[in-house]
Amino acid sequence: MSSKKVTDVRALKAYAHPLRIRLDRALITAQTATATQLAEMVDEPVSLVSYHLRKLAEHGYIEEAPPQGSDGRERWWRPAAEVFDMHWKDFSDYPEGVAAYVGAGQQVIQARMQSLLSYVGQQAAWPQEWATSAFGSGRLLKLTREELQEMAEEAAAFCDRWAARSRAAEESADGQSREHVELQMYGYPFKP
Repeated sequence: MSSKKVTDVRALKAYAHPLRIRLDRALITAQTATATQLAEMVDEPVSLVSYHLRKLAEHGYIEEAPPQGSDGRERWWRPAAEVFDMHWKDFSDYPEGVAAYVGAGQQVIQARMQSLLSYVGQQAAWPQEWATSAFGSGRLLKLTREELQEMAEEAAAFCDRWAARSRAAEESADGQSREHVELQMYGYPFKP
């Protein structure tokens, strides 16, 4: 799985924009797209989308893709990696880094929650077999820091295994009915 580590505070700040996060998510889903196609997906003007795509590209989140159509004037984009790793430890040593990490984290979580809320509101519109296959789970546990770290590593391995399986099935064109699926898992300490 290709991943890129984000350690530059300017790159983190550049990502922490609601429209850029929506564009990144749309491009990950589409794999390749033009500004016009992405503008339709996020319901924003093409000129605004083009500006934000250039900012994402400037900081390495997306890159130009080979032209997909006969019109060589169209600029195609693709994600620069499947996963962008952003970790607290890389930004926690200075106030500007903490502020950027918090801002980006809040924007990403808002986008994820909006996606989840949207699904919950539309669940009844999905075919029964899809609606009953979706799941949500939450647990309140009491763990040590080491156990939380172990859980994080197991969760990453779990996600990597399913991502590889998904890519392999898609590449083999197995004929199965497939939909985009978003998996969200969180593990964090809290004070009751």
